[in-house]
Amino acid sequence: MPISPRRGILVSAIAVAAALAVAGAPAAHAAKKPAIKVSGGVTQPVFSYQDAIREYVRVESSVDADNDGKKDLIRVDIIRPKESGAGFKVPVIMDESPYYDNLGRGNESERKAYDAAGNPVKFPLFYDNYFVPRGYAVLDVDMDGTTKSDGCPTSGGLSDVLGGKAVVDWLNGRATAYDAAGKKVKASWTNGRTGMIGKSYDGTLANGVAATGVEGLDTIVPISAISSWYDYSRMNGTVWWKGEEDGLADTVDTDPPAKCAAVNASMATGQDDVTGNYNSFWDSRNYRTAPSPDVSRVHASVFAIHGTNDLNVKPNQFSTWWAGLAKRGVPRKVWLSQYGHVDPFDFRRDPWVDTLHQWFDYWLWRVPNGIMKQPRADIEAGPDKWVTQSDWPARSAWPLNLSPRPDGTLALAPSAGTATYTDTEQDEATVVSDPATAQPYRLAYTTAPLKQDVRLSGTPTVSLKFSSDRPAANLGALLVDYGTDTRVNYLGSGSGVRTLTTEDCHGESTAADDACYRQVVTDTATSDVNVVTRGFLDAQNRSSLSHASPLTPGKTYSVHWQTLPQDYQFKAGHRLGLILLGVDGDVQYEEDATGAAVKVNLAGSKVTLPVVISGTPSASTAAPFAAKQTWRGPIHVTLPRQPRLFK
Repeated sequence: MPISPRRGILVSAIAVAAALAVAGAPAAHAAKKPAIKVSGGVTQPVFSYQDAIREYVRVESSVDADNDGKKDLIRVDIIRPKESGAGFKVPVIMDESPYYDNLGRGNESERKAYDAAGNPVKFPLFYDNYFVPRGYAVLDVDMDGTTKSDGCPTSGGLSDVLGGKAVVDWLNGRATAYDAAGKKVKASWTNGRTGMIGKSYDGTLANGVAATGVEGLDTIVPISAISSWYDYSRMNGTVWWKGEEDGLADTVDTDPPAKCAAVNASMATGQDDVTGNYNSFWDSRNYRTAPSPDVSRVHASVFAIHGTNDLNVKPNQFSTWWAGLAKRGVPRKVWLSQYGHVDPFDFRRDPWVDTLHQWFDYWLWRVPNGIMKQPRADIEAGPDKWVTQSDWPARSAWPLNLSPRPDGTLALAPSAGTATYTDTEQDEATVVSDPATAQPYRLAYTTAPLKQDVRLSGTPTVSLKFSSDRPAANLGALLVDYGTDTRVNYLGSGSGVRTLTTEDCHGESTAADDACYRQVVTDTATSDVNVVTRGFLDAQNRSSLSHASPLTPGKTYSVHWQTLPQDYQFKAGHRLGLILLGVDGDVQYEEDATGAAVKVNLAGSKVTLPVVISGTPSASTAAPFAAKQTWRGPIHVTLPRQPRLFK
């Protein structure tokens, strides 16, 4: 049954002191009970960050990931207002992460720091500096098997998720925790309402914990987060990279290698790098459809942030999760940027802090600030140009079919004919260069110049009718924007941002933990061509991701697959291109080309784009193209490779 949006949320009652009359003495007034202060629809910084309580506990998980015969204890570092306690219970903002003692958190790779007694004195990122003075507790949780927690990391496996769930359970009185002295301790200082937040692996854990349906998790804010680990390493049977699951676990685990060697070996086998098939190993790391975690169990509200040009945690991780949330009726909000794997604190800092503040105030302190009455989606339409809309994809988007033709054009009407490419590995700069010249390693098709702007909003689908001269073949498609423009430089070294030497501050500081971070600006590049989105299919997985079916050489097959989702504006005068190829060496780092000759039946092939064009979808408005013109396109294209950023 769908979840109805929450209604009637009221601000928590703010207690005032009661006058005490003492017989035979003048009336006296008791000190005011601690309470949040709300002004302008948001909580105000009325609690001391300097004097906040800093402590840690170890929460007992329900699993034994390192197989030592004892349930794993999860280290939880806590900072909360000194006034929090039985008389003033506060909500929790929680960042569960595997990165606190290795890669670090944020643009400046911050790590935790501790005093001589082992208590935390530095919490990475600004969450503690900003929110503790406003009446929140902030918890930095070491994921199972990392930093000061027991266990072994399992790269998205159930033990990773259940460690975070155990913390939410403890905050709501359903799990056991021990203090620094080893004594059982209750979270008597919290009202149990919890919000999880984090980027990349941290946000992935938020997705996973929410998908368990745990009570007390009221909201999550997943940033560039995974919802299915198969799609993190694979796409439709093709391999992004090999050795990812055991390799990532080894990266985040700073314990001696022997401790988790057996667990890592099991992951190396389970991920099945040889075939790229989906199996039970990946099913246990799928938070969308597995029995548990499963998106159908999510009742926490979701504020998702993702870069549509993120080639690490690719945007289909967001779009498929988003669709599941929508089907469930989960209260939700989204920001979609044109950056790569970048935190909104580093591309839209002030609006991000303000919006996040309103979000947590609404869902955790129940402040009626109108955040849920705002448009659901913020979309970056160009460098630092943001628009809002009621949902994503745009509700006005409709399907536009474009077909490749023998003359190299991409047009509304299909045409008879065939064309052949050889399945080899090529970089993107090579395959998008000189599109009007035939090349054996790709097929290139372009529209005439656009007469008006055409916006892509959603997930394109490629339909191909083909045959192969070998039992295996890779099928790839790039959607390309041919036209000079200044765009977010998402392939650059900063994935679209550039870090400055100046700082600004958000929150309060101590000598050990300041609230100031280096400022970041958008990095742009002016170019003649841009790869808008990509999609790939191992033809042996055309019918099933779990079972490969070799091709019969010479036999014709019809296949369909989705590219990565996108929200992008093709400008008037530009040309839209479709490139068909084998292996994209810039993103399919570990896929092997087959050398197959792939013959494409053009009459049975097309790309379907969800587009927004002014006017209504009719024969006239569905043809925003000028007359055909002689055109060769950019001849020598240079494209960098987006860096792979884990954190």
